[in-house]
Amino acid sequence: MALWTVHGDGRTTDGDAIAPEERLSWPLTIGFGAQHLTAMTGATILVPSLTGLPVSTTLLFSGVGTLLFLLITRNRVPSYLGASFAFIAPLEAARSEGVAAQLGGVVAAGLLVIILGVAVKALGVRLLESVMPPVVTGAVVLLIGLNLSHRATDSFSEQPLPAVVTLGIILLCGVLGRRLFFRFSVLLGVVVGWVLGLVLGVVNTDAVGRAAWLGLPDFHAPELRPSVTLLVLPVVIVLVAESVGHVKAIGGLTGRNLDGSVGDSIIANGLSTTLAGFGGGTGTTTYSENIGVMGVTKVYSTAAYAVTGVIAMALAFSPKATAALATIPVGVVGGATLVLLGLISLVGVRIWMDNRVDLTNPGNALVGGAALVAGVGDLTLKLGDLELGGLVWGSLLVVILHPIMRWLRAARPSQP
Repeated sequence: MALWTVHGDGRTTDGDAIAPEERLSWPLTIGFGAQHLTAMTGATILVPSLTGLPVSTTLLFSGVGTLLFLLITRNRVPSYLGASFAFIAPLEAARSEGVAAQLGGVVAAGLLVIILGVAVKALGVRLLESVMPPVVTGAVVLLIGLNLSHRATDSFSEQPLPAVVTLGIILLCGVLGRRLFFRFSVLLGVVVGWVLGLVLGVVNTDAVGRAAWLGLPDFHAPELRPSVTLLVLPVVIVLVAESVGHVKAIGGLTGRNLDGSVGDSIIANGLSTTLAGFGGGTGTTTYSENIGVMGVTKVYSTAAYAVTGVIAMALAFSPKATAALATIPVGVVGGATLVLLGLISLVGVRIWMDNRVDLTNPGNALVGGAALVAGVGDLTLKLGDLELGGLVWGSLLVVILHPIMRWLRAARPSQP
């Protein structure tokens, strides 16, 4: 039995959405895979660069993790697993301990995520529905998009012209374009933005010229240290919240109930992170940018993600290719992510609307509002040596406080 059925004649791209179990012709599917690659490249290269871990190894295990994710979720949930920004703060804090200790923290986080995923899968969807009803999952999806929005605006303002051109191309092709211009709007925007950056002199290709065509990724072994493990514990909360939010977002986009795949999604993310830590890469997570691509193109085919994973693995063995990916101007990344992160945020709103969440209910409005402001404002507080950002605090507020407030409201004495 084929993994994917061909949608229509395999060439027509107008009309209905392409379902996860469907694909178009392989040339078109490879093109969609390349589009997802451009969406995830900036973050997957930036995270290891900031934390001192090897880029090529992170790229390799992000590709491996993506293929494992598709396998474990049984081809039901389209996703790319790229380097998680949640690891930046703890891995930077542990940098003086050495690469082996940093990777030990990644392994510890991955193992904990696997354990939580197994618990969710064993206890069933009812646990998920009780802990994360639509008002909570919608807020988490909103947080994922809006908390990262400063990345898009900072990059946009750093190089406004390439950013404006990239944004304009994506909008024009996405709104007015037909056929391939509609489906490949993000890729076209990034390519045009990159060419403009080359003309303007903001693309530096010196490193590409010096890099070798072929080379092995830089592998390292982990070393578990309790001090580093404590630093990465808050990351576990973010990874689980992002996995749940991703599945809910895909369900909202495709109109399918994917709650049964939440446990598998968490397990897959944990396994991917654990493997990355054992090999020398940073922890992985589902990417909101890629959800944005699906929102623009309406192509949910997991075949495209399988292609992206294979391409990422192949590129990891080419230092020249890795260097070339790093030349995408920050303004181009900003222009593209401005659209993509906005789309994932609106998916959170759609989850609220589809489930008729009552925002006049004080428990929903007060807790959800506080969580959103904490996330969007990137509330950052330190607990000893631990520094927790807005996504952690926002997720904690809505996940923990909402059921408490709901219980208190239900238990209050009735008015005489």
